Amino acid sequence: MTADTQLALDLQQRPAMGMADFLVADCNAAAVGWLDRWPDWPGSALALHGPGGCGKTHLTRVWAARSGALLLNAEALVSADPGSMPGDRPQLVIDAADRVAGASAEEALLHLYNLVREGDGRLLLTGRTAPARWPLALPDLSSRLKAIPAVGVGDPDDALLAAVLVKLFADRQLVVGAEVIAYLLPRIERSFAAASRLAAAIDGASLARRRPVTVPLARSVLEGGGGPG
Repeated sequence: MTADTQLALDLQQRPAMGMADFLVADCNAAAVGWLDRWPDWPGSALALHGPGGCGKTHLTRVWAARSGALLLNAEALVSADPGSMPGDRPQLVIDAADRVAGASAEEALLHLYNLVREGDGRLLLTGRTAPARWPLALPDLSSRLKAIPAVGVGDPDDALLAAVLVKLFADRQLVVGAEVIAYLLPRIERSFAAASRLAAAIDGASLARRRPVTVPLARSVLEGGGGPG
């Protein structure tokens, strides 16, 4: 067993849309547990909240693939066609729902919420904060969303971020030693997006310079602005 394998050993791998892997750790386990309870939620809706890059969108894609949910974002609410949702137990995801702004968008969200509830379906919302903190002007919508369960997704911890880096490099057919991962961990932004950008930058540097991925190569990418610092 290699050191790279040991870094990811304690993390479960979950299929995401039949293609990628979703890694479960302390920072997202509560959210995963709630999604695993579907369709046996205590109500019609659930909110996932957390900082950008923490994996909320990935989680919603996993759930949508499992439930057959229609995917929307906040900007598409006004033009959304409720008729595109199945009438029997409709499932719906609204990504970045905390960005809903304006009377028309809020009314559209309220209509979709009511449609899902009346059809005995489920609605999954995401945002950077819990719905109780969203600046909603429509009282009926605000009161409904404040009453739904809200579960947080945290920034990835070192164990999860290490496993993500190992996987990102492996996906690029790069052999990366544990010492490289250990060097990168305290020096990068704590998000999946940053890890993905960094893996791409290091891959590009390795190809361009025809060099294996080593700590000096990783250092040169970070110090040269080729990846997130």
